[in-house]
Amino acid sequence: MPRILIIDDDDQIRKMLRQMLEQEGFEVSTAHEGGAGVKSHLRNPADMVITDIIMPDQEGLETIQKFKNEFPDVKVIAMSGGGRIGPESYLHLARKFGAMHTFIKPIDRDDFLNVVRQLLGLDFTERMEEKDEGVKGEG
Repeated sequence: MPRILIIDDDDQIRKMLRQMLEQEGFEVSTAHEGGAGVKSHLRNPADMVITDIIMPDQEGLETIQKFKNEFPDVKVIAMSGGGRIGPESYLHLARKFGAMHTFIKPIDRDDFLNVVRQLLGLDFTERMEEKDEGVKGEG
């Protein structure tokens, strides 16, 4: 299963997204800001990065730019819950910097998982077949 890196300064968001993705069978790592996310990726490369925009130290737009310049094959999703100018403006910039999809927090679980699967080239039937094989193999 593909590996996903979540970058967000909010502990609760990181935990919630990690649990959601691990339940779907993805291997997940997390980082609290962009610089730590880049270091994590260098140690254990991810297929996808999901990053918040507004963070201390290295924020999301800089992080997206760094990933697109240095690791162009990594798929990037950006998310934001606000900021001084509102999430739409930040997310518009995130797309210009290379994010393949954006979400306004709070995110819808089903929409989020469908986009993750789509960007990684997986579809719902593949995921269901993997679950079925796991159940058959246990018997």
